[in-house]
Amino acid sequence: MAEQNDDLEALMRLSLAGDQRAYATLLRETTRLLRPFLSRRLRFSNEVDDLLQEILLSIHKARHTYDGKRPYKPWAYAIAKFRLLDYLRAHYSDQLRHAVDFDDLEENLHEPVTETGMSYESISGEVQKLPEKQALILQMMHQEGYTAKEVAEKIGMNESAVKVAAHRAYKVLRERLER
Repeated sequence: MAEQNDDLEALMRLSLAGDQRAYATLLRETTRLLRPFLSRRLRFSNEVDDLLQEILLSIHKARHTYDGKRPYKPWAYAIAKFRLLDYLRAHYSDQLRHAVDFDDLEENLHEPVTETGMSYESISGEVQKLPEKQALILQMMHQEGYTAKEVAEKIGMNESAVKVAAHRAYKVLRERLER
């Protein structure tokens, strides 16, 4: 293990001195070093490949900051960690920007049913084909007039879980009724 560290450090020193072959080998070895690190943290291989390229570019741009008296791996991992955090921050902030508030979703999902003239009774046959808990939630909310909060209290569920179950039921019903 210490030998590989020495090799990487030697390759980096040679690279900084202008040895192109050593630099190509260093990047290849860095890729082999970082791919498992990224694969454990990202879901898709294309994300790993894209981020790995960004990390290698960052290493290239920051190579002048490498201190030859220090180990190479921690330096490379630090760059990889910061690039990974940047990627995740951007990825999740984008997902949050496109997230839908369940309260808004519930209100929007009620509108098409009332606008088309459909009532709970007219689609009750399809509702009964849903999983038992989803059917019960829709029955309580639409036939009996309970709110999601009241349904949650009555059947012992979390309010947001009731909303999620209702949303999934609406989605299944919409697909079935569109056919």
